[in-house]
Amino acid sequence: MAAEIRCSTATLANWSGEALAVGLFSDDAGAASRSALSARFGAAIADQLERRRFKAKPGECLSLDLLGQTPGQLIVVGLGAPADFGPEQLRSATAAASKAAAASGCSQLGLAMPIEGLAPEAAAAAMAEAVRLSLYADQRFKSEAEPRPCPSQVELLALGDAAQAAVASSGAICSGVELARQLVAAPPNVVTPAALADTAAAIARDHGLELKVLERGDCEALGMGSYLAVAQGSDLPPKFIHLTYRPAGPVQRRLVLIGKGLTFDSGGYNLKTAGSQIEMMKYDMGGSAAVLGAMRAIAELKPQGVEVHMVVAACENMISGGAIHPGAIVTASNGKTIEINNTDAEGRLTLADALVYACKLEPDAMVDLATLTGACVIALGEEIAGLWSPSDALAEGLIDAGAQGGEQLWRMPLRASYREGLKSGLADMKNTGPRPGGSITAALFLQDFVDPTVPWAHLDIAGTVWSDKGRGLDPAGATGFGVRTLVNWVRAGGPA
Repeated sequence: MAAEIRCSTATLANWSGEALAVGLFSDDAGAASRSALSARFGAAIADQLERRRFKAKPGECLSLDLLGQTPGQLIVVGLGAPADFGPEQLRSATAAASKAAAASGCSQLGLAMPIEGLAPEAAAAAMAEAVRLSLYADQRFKSEAEPRPCPSQVELLALGDAAQAAVASSGAICSGVELARQLVAAPPNVVTPAALADTAAAIARDHGLELKVLERGDCEALGMGSYLAVAQGSDLPPKFIHLTYRPAGPVQRRLVLIGKGLTFDSGGYNLKTAGSQIEMMKYDMGGSAAVLGAMRAIAELKPQGVEVHMVVAACENMISGGAIHPGAIVTASNGKTIEINNTDAEGRLTLADALVYACKLEPDAMVDLATLTGACVIALGEEIAGLWSPSDALAEGLIDAGAQGGEQLWRMPLRASYREGLKSGLADMKNTGPRPGGSITAALFLQDFVDPTVPWAHLDIAGTVWSDKGRGLDPAGATGFGVRTLVNWVRAGGPA
């Protein structure tokens, strides 16, 4: 059960509960908070911090037992210098305090974090998300669940009732992130193309959304030769999923979210070899998980004036007698012919037909998310997703939406001259270019299936969709990256 999170006008000086977490700035900047701690708990607190060599560096966290006092536990979290403090540092400090309280078995937690310079609603949302997402644990596939005591009540101190609505909204967003995490983390024998379609059906049923699922025959009738070429090697039928949210009242904007939906990627006949993490290729549907999670949150939040479509071309990339050959030429639904020089560059083949389909919905803007290239992981690491877009307004809107949700995007170039690497002597294009600039040529490939009049952005989330050791709000495993960015972007109405 998720903790009950609420705003409170109580402060460090008068809050009463089991565990109190206080954020402290380093050096002289933290003097006021240290004085407040001493005033509340006695001068011995300062002595303990000195003895434990607590310097209030970012990420530093110390738990102190206060025998015979209320609260009975004090958690101090380092914030570093005030000049470096912002929403991201607030999230990290809140996550650290929440995990420390959970480790001590406390059921009540008060969070006294500095919010000066931040809008109360934004601060409340950041802290609420940090509490819930950092305490998330997935034990669905264990025969016996491990006991995990977590706070059942969390109060965000020095925040009034006006910020409570932001906390409520954060609950819907966190539910979307958790859904994405569950989909990505589940094994490929559980999350199949049909399972993704079933997930979309459950969202549609529970929240009144519209759902259309195209079967193989429907996709053949639409000429989706690129997508179906990937799907043909699997015994599991492909599912082309189209989920729609329609707001009450007039529609001012129509947006499309497109997610790569490879529920397992063997590489096909360009088989992934040792060291390629083939055992982890269950997370190659991280883009579809993000857009499904976003739709689940959007359905609950019900933003006004914006119609949102979600498109996922779900399938597996497998090896069989019927699998596509390297060197085969296929035709996408816009008539372009593609020479498949690498069957392990399959995600872009499925996205090609998904993008053509999405453009026919005549959106005001559309965004695709995909675990597309290892090149993006090499370029940006595991904490930053790559963003490609010919639209400055769309790119800026997505970057702002990501920053609001604690998800960092970095805009990358769509250099036209690199398109030369995709030229084929037999077909209109190849599905891969040379190794240098691989994430750029992948984005350029996708651009060929986008109507130039439609603002479009591509997010490569290959590095951010999974965390081996956990970081900040993300426990080890699936992160649910992209959900918060998409929801914030949709709620803002897309690009101006």
